[in-house]
Amino acid sequence: MIKSAKFRIGEVVKHRVYPFRGVVFDVDPIFDNTEEWYQSIPEEIRPIKEQPFYHLFAENDESEYIAYVSEQNLLADLSMEPIRHPEVDEIFIRNNDGSYSARGIYQH
Repeated sequence: MIKSAKFRIGEVVKHRVYPFRGVVFDVDPIFDNTEEWYQSIPEEIRPIKEQPFYHLFAENDESEYIAYVSEQNLLADLSMEPIRHPEVDEIFIRNNDGSYSARGIYQH
């Protein structure tokens, strides 16, 4: 059974274990990455595949990058701090509540 995604596109989230945060720019209803990528996750923290996975414009203290994270490993980020990833401003407009909305050209 596929459950609906807890987080929406434009929402700012943070990783439950690792020190990074990001803005959601796409959601897969279930795992949709390579088996090699999946097996590279340490077994003790490897998430189940049958849950939403999120594509994030992510950042940590050192860099900005794209992350692919399971729903079970994400929490809402309520810090209200903007995301500095360079692609965020190309696709999103920042809202007063700290979340992001797609710019007109990207809206569905």
